[in-house]
Amino acid sequence: MKKLFSLWAVLLCPLLTFAQFTLTGRITDAGSQQPLTGATVLAGSVGTTTDNSGNFSFVNLPAGKVTVAISFVGYETSRQTISLKQDTNLNFALRLTSVQTEEVVISATRANEKTGTTFTNVSKEQIQERNFGQDLPYLLDQTPSVVVNSDAGAGVGYTGIRIRGSDITRINVTVNGVPINDPESHGTFFVNMPDLASSVQDVQIQRGVGTSTNGAGAFGASINIRTLTQNRQAYAEASNSFGSFNTWRHTLAFGTGLINNKFTFDGRLSKISSDGYMDRAFSNLKSYYFAAGYYGKNSSLRFITFSGQEKTYQAWNGVPQDLLKTNRTYNSFTYENQTDNYQQDHYQLHYNKGLGKRFDFGGVAFMVRGRGYYEEHKENQRLSNYNIPAVVVGATTINRSDLIRQKWLDNYFYGASYALNYNAANPKFTATLGGAWNQYNGDHFGEVIWARYASTSEIRHRYYDGNALKTDFNIFGKANYQLTTKLGLFGDLQYRTVNYEITGTDDDKRDITQQANFNFFNPKAGVTYALTDNHMLYASYAVGNREPVRSDFVDRKGADSPKAETLYNLEAGYRLNRNATTLFGQSGRYSIETNYFFMDYNNQLVLTGQLNNVGSPLRTNIKSSYRSGVELAGLINLNEFLEVSSNLTLSRNKIRNYNETLYVYDQDYNVEEVQVNAYNETNIAFSPNVVSAHKLEIQPIRGLKAAILYKTVSKQYLDNTSSEDRKINPYQVADFRMRYTIKPSFMREIEVALLVNNLFNRKYEANGYTYSERYAGDATRYDYNYYYPQATRNFLASLNLRF
Repeated sequence: MKKLFSLWAVLLCPLLTFAQFTLTGRITDAGSQQPLTGATVLAGSVGTTTDNSGNFSFVNLPAGKVTVAISFVGYETSRQTISLKQDTNLNFALRLTSVQTEEVVISATRANEKTGTTFTNVSKEQIQERNFGQDLPYLLDQTPSVVVNSDAGAGVGYTGIRIRGSDITRINVTVNGVPINDPESHGTFFVNMPDLASSVQDVQIQRGVGTSTNGAGAFGASINIRTLTQNRQAYAEASNSFGSFNTWRHTLAFGTGLINNKFTFDGRLSKISSDGYMDRAFSNLKSYYFAAGYYGKNSSLRFITFSGQEKTYQAWNGVPQDLLKTNRTYNSFTYENQTDNYQQDHYQLHYNKGLGKRFDFGGVAFMVRGRGYYEEHKENQRLSNYNIPAVVVGATTINRSDLIRQKWLDNYFYGASYALNYNAANPKFTATLGGAWNQYNGDHFGEVIWARYASTSEIRHRYYDGNALKTDFNIFGKANYQLTTKLGLFGDLQYRTVNYEITGTDDDKRDITQQANFNFFNPKAGVTYALTDNHMLYASYAVGNREPVRSDFVDRKGADSPKAETLYNLEAGYRLNRNATTLFGQSGRYSIETNYFFMDYNNQLVLTGQLNNVGSPLRTNIKSSYRSGVELAGLINLNEFLEVSSNLTLSRNKIRNYNETLYVYDQDYNVEEVQVNAYNETNIAFSPNVVSAHKLEIQPIRGLKAAILYKTVSKQYLDNTSSEDRKINPYQVADFRMRYTIKPSFMREIEVALLVNNLFNRKYEANGYTYSERYAGDATRYDYNYYYPQATRNFLASLNLRF
């Protein structure tokens, strides 16, 4: 009998020791009972954040006592110790406090369930599980209506993102409320911020006009990035990845935790390198992040700096269509130093203060310093195009030469943003007054650093020189009013002014001196209706205006000045987010979101499909165009054992009454005739009608997660003529991801991970461009299509050590 009891003890003790349970709950405001989205929840040393309905969930927590701590900006921290013996549900109601610990400017530019807009939040945990060293767009690829691409083919180096068919020049990007889009091109170059994802707390993507923000106007979406927030516990991390195309990533990060209940310090160093899928398309990227914070009783002061340095071999010419089957990694550049070289330094100083129980204030001053060049070897160039005299040797005059040139950008971008929040004694009403002023001062110049026949020129001979000065000011007011317990109203008014001055010459020696002024009024309104605590209906209507970009002014040779654009945006949808104690016999959670959008453009600047001489897309004003569609998203999670998520976008993206311009050249390549082809209704270039993303993830044993990710993108056209001769074929791509995490006693976590991209080895292209010509006396139209092939099957493996 004694032996039998000992045997049962041996069998049962491990089961009792490793008993695991689920802890779920919901966080709300104690006054209004509204959910608090993004609240931090700690269960012992394990943390998460609440979703859009204030819900949180932990799985596989060991049996025993655990302290649950809840914290949220502007609210008192709540703690409760429980004895976890079974699956448990806890609800917390937080009370407002005057203690201010986080950035007000960030929350002022973010959407929530009361704004009636369409948005997706991506948490730190979601970013971490996707981060193998690829650029941030690739970490957002599974969010609705997103399409990504890579010049080098593998997600490292120059990458692009489109949301609802709108490229990055039409997507407003902020980091901690600070504008990141280049003020002239409106582009955001994530290659200049390598491995920023390792220092990101969360990301919010607003689709459509969204709420008022700082910087370039959102004409397709906005990406609001928040870097690491206050971490009370000290930590250290080392992450290393290796994969196909000799891709390496090394990251070291640390945080001191809260020192003397007042100070925090966080830092990171990263290095990423890759040879790229395309020939010679290597990347060599370095970056750092550092933050120091002081937290008082009702105020905080934080200094944040991050920097990126990139050197990439140019792959922006793409692959001619006729080489896709025989040499799809072809790169027309062969000069050994045909590289892009740029460094961008960011400095931010954030101050936040609670002003009693009703007000809190936040302000940020910032500066971005950018400088760099790209180098090119050019053959048989006219010396006169570079302001270099002809070389005369005896009776011979040399007018052409091979040469190496560098095109430079040297700029400063600085300014300040602020936000004042008001919370009425009656929690039904909240309001924000915010705004920003910033200025950009940038030099554009080119230098010849070598020429076979240099004449009287000196090394670093400057052949063009221009300057741009752009001043941007905006002020906005937002308000939420809870009319009833179910019905909420939202209003947002923004006034923005832009002054843009260009002086000097362009690279073709033209004088491009000009000035433009814009004054914009951007009203927005929304309504929400809570069917229940978990079911929400919403709708909003917003007007957005934005100015043209530099190339619209500079590259339209002899054309009328480009016009500002206006967007009228309607959004309407339904959200369901719920934790369930029983779902298919399991504890879990599920969510459903559906959204209808209509984006009606006046004078939209659309891509022609052509590029200028440095690879930037050319655009033209279209009087009338629109984007209309439905976005569907759903998720089911069963006790963290199984998670299935899916999103689907169905859309129409049309131009009304489009006129295509086709040039007819003579034998000396001079324009002899301009042919105009009229279309009643066509598709907007680079706007697929169907985009979807799907994930199936299982956790068969504690700590081991395996997922299949599947992406589909329908046909896209390279220009606005809807021609089958100028298109990107549809594609479907599957990825496989696996992560295994253990938590030994001597450190917080050891994680090994594997990502297999393009699991089924598909050959596809995700981007491209085109141009067409006719020649005098020849009725044939000649189309020249170029594509950016994406990598076939490849892998990335990582080892992450967390202390």
